Amino acid sequence: MARKTSFYYSFLVLPADQRRAIVTVWDFCRAVDDAVDEEPGSDGLPSGREAVSFWRQELAAVYERGEPRTPQARALQPFVGAFELPRQAFADVIDGVAMDLDHTRYETFDDLFEYCRRVASAVGMICIRIFRCSNRASDCYALNLGLALQLTNILRDVKGDLARGRVYLPLEDLRAHGCTVEDLAIGSVTPAVRSLLTFECERARSFYQRAVDVRPEEDRGKLVAAEIMRAVYFETLRRIERSGYDVFTTRTRVPRPRQAAIALRQWIWPS
Repeated sequence: MARKTSFYYSFLVLPADQRRAIVTVWDFCRAVDDAVDEEPGSDGLPSGREAVSFWRQELAAVYERGEPRTPQARALQPFVGAFELPRQAFADVIDGVAMDLDHTRYETFDDLFEYCRRVASAVGMICIRIFRCSNRASDCYALNLGLALQLTNILRDVKGDLARGRVYLPLEDLRAHGCTVEDLAIGSVTPAVRSLLTFECERARSFYQRAVDVRPEEDRGKLVAAEIMRAVYFETLRRIERSGYDVFTTRTRVPRPRQAAIALRQWIWPS
């Protein structure tokens, strides 16, 4: 787990066995995402559409006591039984990543919701098993927090996604705010662009709040790592807002010292 990831400090508060499990899950999901997105590498593994089928086979090997080919899948295998990790959640992640092969635009928020649920909330469903949450409301917490985190990612990465030919912001929202894809490509915060991004930030805020609202008190202590993730990503969202919604000039980041301070505060004085 690299220090540059926004999850780094949240994982530090976990017991050693949970931390190893989380890092292993992160490495597996990252490998799937990279394989679908990138060109074939020197490791000889498939990429693009072939990668989807390959990683589904790797997942089957993990759960059916087979012999996975990749170090990420081999490392994951012992944690599946130890933490009762849900196979469907991993399948959802692979399906979500595969959507990037066929979708460069999302017409409605319902369409985008399904993408976010697969690539982000599904990971949350895995994490709450590792955290050993016992209240079923934690599933709803994971769903809403995953959506909030992914929507924040989408807002932060508007410029980079455009460079790859992708627009995740729902087209119905662009039309409602008098904005076009070409407006976003110009990279100027016009009144229409500001209106659109204000709306999308408010939507992300609503999912953060929903996560807080359904967070079960009995699992509160087990969700410290997730709450640190929430606080760090919410700070990213606030920085986008404070920049006047300028997601074009620079990629919004929370500096590592600030991430560490947020993590410490959330650990000592949870909000």
